[in-house]
Amino acid sequence: MTRAALAHLRVLDLSRILAGPLAAQILGDLGAEVIKVEQPGAGDEIRKWGPPYVRGEGPRDSVYFLTANRNKKSVTVDFTQPEGQQIVRELAARSDVVIENYKVGGLTRYGLDYRALREVNPRLVYCSVTGFGQDGPYAQRAGYDALIQAMGGVMNVTGLPDGHPGGGPTKVGVPVSDILTGLYAVGAILAAIAYREVSGVGQYVDMALLDCQVASLANQGLSALHTGAAPGRIGNDHPNVVPYRDFPTADGHMMLTVGSDGQFAKFSEVAGHPEWSRDPRFATNAARGKHRDVLFALIRAVTETRPTRAWIEALEREGVPCGPIYTVPQVFEDPQVQARGMKTTMEHPVAGSIPLVASPIRLSETPVSYRLPPPVLGQHTAEVLEGVLGLDAQRIARLKEGGVI
Repeated sequence: MTRAALAHLRVLDLSRILAGPLAAQILGDLGAEVIKVEQPGAGDEIRKWGPPYVRGEGPRDSVYFLTANRNKKSVTVDFTQPEGQQIVRELAARSDVVIENYKVGGLTRYGLDYRALREVNPRLVYCSVTGFGQDGPYAQRAGYDALIQAMGGVMNVTGLPDGHPGGGPTKVGVPVSDILTGLYAVGAILAAIAYREVSGVGQYVDMALLDCQVASLANQGLSALHTGAAPGRIGNDHPNVVPYRDFPTADGHMMLTVGSDGQFAKFSEVAGHPEWSRDPRFATNAARGKHRDVLFALIRAVTETRPTRAWIEALEREGVPCGPIYTVPQVFEDPQVQARGMKTTMEHPVAGSIPLVASPIRLSETPVSYRLPPPVLGQHTAEVLEGVLGLDAQRIARLKEGGVI
């Protein structure tokens, strides 16, 4: 069997909810051993973020928890107690990466902050994930995804304009600030690991949801910096490319994403109006942008005459990018999504066979692997304490009696 890309790494996951756990899961998918430390009897708060919950008897975890916690071992440790703090320190001493998302300074009182753990492991890469970062006037504030979407600008460029039915700032339908931060964190952690390979020393990684959301404003953010103007909300339209939006069909809607003047000429032919591409108002993307409302009315009048599938088949033959607007269940029924294996299944210790969204990472020599299903709370406590720290059964029993694990 091919050795996994990160099989040489051990990650200590002290994080909860989504951004930190997602980063840890990605590292786990790439082969790292991930030990998730949770409070006894409670665990990651996201375990209770349902419905829906996984089926089965006894305490049931939310499906939300399954999103970011495969390929992990769950260890319950009460690190508010001195013995619990010592266990976490010993695990950190034997780990390559620590990921945590407590409030700024929250782990200092337990001796589990970067400065303290660096003393027991100078090679440690320690990643803190917070809403606003480790410094600045908002550092002590809690930051959740919806709040960060609001403050990070993405809500104000998403949705319909004011004055339209349903107009106003709109939250993205998935927790995009958490997801982006988790992805950025993985890159930062791997960069720190690469530096450690040549320097021999670890470092501190400070990841903030707000920073990542601001960085992800991309063209909208840079446009605002260059012009000083706030980008407007334009629904499903594109600020720079025309036509690049949804259009009604005889039986629903389709997404049309014309990226060049050549593609627009082909679209005009398929639509039965080749004169559009020769019209000075529409011949170039810049001209189409100035006359988008007129053009959109013409296009809508035509697209409503044929069903979605007929449009897609005709346009794809001519190389004009377009597609259906799926419901989420329909996404997983699409033949391309199925061919790419974006749905996988694993055997859960309580629920039996469960579906999971697969990793999108494709590596030719070191493919991702799905070794451990999302764990039930404390499932691997004894295994890790014995196998990693070398504790015997009697010591483990005493720790359990004392409520430390």
